[in-house]
Amino acid sequence: MWWSKKKQEYPDFWNTYAELFTKKLEYNLSNTTFTVLDTETTGFNFSDDRVLSIGALKLFKNAIAIDSVFDVYVEQDIYKKESIKVHGILKHTKRKLISEQEALIKFLAYVGDNIIIAHHAKFDITMINRALCRNNLPELKNKVLDTSTLYKKTLLRSNLLNQQDAYSLDELAEKYNISMKDRHTALGDAYITAVAFLKILTKLKEKRAISLKWLLKHAI
Repeated sequence: MWWSKKKQEYPDFWNTYAELFTKKLEYNLSNTTFTVLDTETTGFNFSDDRVLSIGALKLFKNAIAIDSVFDVYVEQDIYKKESIKVHGILKHTKRKLISEQEALIKFLAYVGDNIIIAHHAKFDITMINRALCRNNLPELKNKVLDTSTLYKKTLLRSNLLNQQDAYSLDELAEKYNISMKDRHTALGDAYITAVAFLKILTKLKEKRAISLKWLLKHAI
């Protein structure tokens, strides 16, 4: 017996976001807008932990658009003392808190079809995807670049030098002399990541011709 499976219906805000990805990506680095992302969370467990804040900013033509930043704090029932020591986000904070669903709606509208940049990006993207799943939505559709991965492309390859498997955001900030004044806030870490990405691009361009297509070969 044949039957037709009813197509999954999603809310308008998701459909508006998803529609952006029906057009073909133009591989032009100079005209590409990036969204640089960071999250602060209750911990590192993808199943049990939650996003407490999302910070993001835009990069366009090698410049940070400081007049267009994204900075929200998310109301959650789960809080852990261990993570509070890192990011300082308390359950009864004076900051304005919004629901997880509202945070996702706002973030999808902000990020659009931009290529996302993050440090150790798999973590941030997975945490947001888990939040989307809890709200009965699909995963993010954006292409994602990881500054930790790209940074390793700037390093010399030698049998005498051992590359690390991963490099922390602190290490990149120290390497490129980036201020860590707002370290461990989502927006502060997004800013550090954005500056690090621009420095990495400069270093890569010294070694080879860099195109958006080349960068996306190293997307996660």
